[in-house]
Amino acid sequence: MAYSFSITRTTAPKQKPDPDKLLFGKTFTDHMFIMDYSDDKGWHDGRIVPYGPIALDPAAAVLHYGQEMFEGLKAYKAPDGRILLFRPDMNAKRTSKTNERMCIPQIDEELFIEAIKAVVRVDADWIPDKPGTSLYIRPFIFADEAFLGVHPAHHFKFVIILCPVGAYYGAGDCGLSTQRIFVEEEYVRAAPGGTGFAKVGGNYAGALKAQQKADEAGCAQVLWLDAVERKYVEEIGTSNAFFVIGDEIITAPLAGTILPGVTRDSVIALLKKWGLNIQERRLAIDDVIKAAQDGSLREVFATGTAAVISPVGELLYRNQAVTINGGQVGPLAQKLYDTLYGIQTGKVEDDMGWTVTV
Repeated sequence: MAYSFSITRTTAPKQKPDPDKLLFGKTFTDHMFIMDYSDDKGWHDGRIVPYGPIALDPAAAVLHYGQEMFEGLKAYKAPDGRILLFRPDMNAKRTSKTNERMCIPQIDEELFIEAIKAVVRVDADWIPDKPGTSLYIRPFIFADEAFLGVHPAHHFKFVIILCPVGAYYGAGDCGLSTQRIFVEEEYVRAAPGGTGFAKVGGNYAGALKAQQKADEAGCAQVLWLDAVERKYVEEIGTSNAFFVIGDEIITAPLAGTILPGVTRDSVIALLKKWGLNIQERRLAIDDVIKAAQDGSLREVFATGTAAVISPVGELLYRNQAVTINGGQVGPLAQKLYDTLYGIQTGKVEDDMGWTVTV
């Protein structure tokens, strides 16, 4: 199905940021996409307009009951000038699952992707091309109907904003650096039957207290344990976690509390393609520590859209520091990063069929 959206271009273009000084999530482009939903019209009036504030009634449901969702993906500029998206169909499918969980009206997956392409085309000159940079894309949907009462809203907005970004952890020049991670035993990220598998703001707001603890301990992120037994490793911050123990690579299974990451899925696919022993199973933190002590814990890394691959150099567990791979980036993490980032930027042949040209 062909989709068309009206375009109102800004009359006051912003100055582009210095590509050598890009910070994640701080600078936004000239335009944004907006589309409305109502029960009688469905999704309608898709439009690209100048970036700016969105007026909300003080009783808007999102402000009181948190009925919203968001996604995240990136656009890259290939050496031949093409603009590439990485597996946007996966983000569209995850949006559908999140919407179902949050009682948000479903949005056609093709419409979702076409809206992203349309606004990226309009602000294509904002896509940086220096190593380690990209255009971060943030689609989100929220309930803007004005009412007080705990029930699903009947009016929503679908919005897409764009942000030129550098390396998430500031490594620069596509380089990787290891992070220090705090093992959290008091707070939990997600419980069975909750919204852990969905991309919703409440998951992240509830994680801020633990992140404060990690910051105070000099750590970049939190390693979450399961909510029931506080025993099994789950995610690292907002990313999926992988542990290389002996010849086995282990990541938590998708059992409702784990976000089905696009990068996670891509890493698993590559590991299987390379003939490596990847296992989706539960892994106890005590087994991780034991493996570190006997020398069989070779690497730990997180995967996600923002940083792609984030190697872990140290775990802080019960005030004890556990060093991994001498605190250095491991060879598997480096190979995965080089391959994924290469495919995303068009510098490595995409024999997986993952990139989409805008």
